[in-house]
Amino acid sequence: MPSLAQQIEAIPEDVSKRLDRFAFDRKRLVRLGELLAQGKDDSGVVSGKLELPTKEDVAELPEAGSAEWLRLEALGREELRHGRLALVVLAGGMATRMGGVVKALVEAMPGKTFLDLRLAEVEAIARREGATPPLWLMTSAATDEKIREALGSRLKGDEIAAFPQELSLRLTPKGDLFLDAEGLPSEHAPGHGDLPDALKKSGLLERFVERGGKTLLATNLDNLGGTIDPVILGFHLDHGKPVTSEVVDKLGDDKGGIPVRVDGKLRAMEEFRLPKSFDPSKVRVFNTNVFHIDARALLELDMQWRFYTVKKKVDGNEVVQFERIVNEITGELDTVYLRLPRTGPNARFLPVKDFEELERRRSEIELVARARGML
Repeated sequence: MPSLAQQIEAIPEDVSKRLDRFAFDRKRLVRLGELLAQGKDDSGVVSGKLELPTKEDVAELPEAGSAEWLRLEALGREELRHGRLALVVLAGGMATRMGGVVKALVEAMPGKTFLDLRLAEVEAIARREGATPPLWLMTSAATDEKIREALGSRLKGDEIAAFPQELSLRLTPKGDLFLDAEGLPSEHAPGHGDLPDALKKSGLLERFVERGGKTLLATNLDNLGGTIDPVILGFHLDHGKPVTSEVVDKLGDDKGGIPVRVDGKLRAMEEFRLPKSFDPSKVRVFNTNVFHIDARALLELDMQWRFYTVKKKVDGNEVVQFERIVNEITGELDTVYLRLPRTGPNARFLPVKDFEELERRRSEIELVARARGML
């Protein structure tokens, strides 16, 4: 059997060119594949002393309308008026539970796609503050072309831009290249942890910092609760740490990244990374994947990313892919966790994973979109 490196070398030329276009890292996949074949792939379980967060580890906004709330709002609005915040939307996912369509182009409201509403979000800020925040969409090999087509002439330099994340290939559980029914390599995006590197490669981040830009708001495309808010921006700027991670109360068996102290350092940890001796249900909030990030700190971030083994089914076959997670930045950059509502006009967490959930959430999405000027 040829080695994994030889199997990758034998990929058809047209496929190889596509992989190169989307920054496929051959050496990394070979290294990870060799570890997989040796049974040494990264399970991700963290070691060290783990402690529950204290009440003081999760912050709250001041009461709406209070003097402190108004001070934070004024601070955030000042930043928006000077164009010092950029909205970064994670738009690389294919909606597999929606039939494999590009989720950005799914109608979140009648006649309005998720992409339309994100564009309307920055337009609403422009009307209120007199300056339009840059809107940058992180696409993938699966979504880049269609999102660019939908944007058309609205793509405009650094003001409205699309930049692709990386592309990688799936392996068999034994560490060989997995081939689909047509005999071609099976592609996948390596997760939203691509954001820092992809943003740096695009040049958008460096130019933003050079122009005086200070803050990025990173949010999932389908979470229309995760939008620009001057009070939250003011809160982020006021505490002075590089990252603000939004959290909401858990409902039922919700799972996600939770704030945990690891050897004394507070960081967001996905539950699969926690040892069985640690009970994640005792942490009653979880991360929404909405982050305010200091732009310069992200530009200068130099971290060793971990790629975690994820098992999937493709055409009935078990496959392995390696992914990285954006909340890993909280292990490198000091982070404040801010608890926010998940219901009502101020809701910050309205994820949509399939058409059924979209139908259930439409009234909430409309409420939020109207309250924030997106409709």
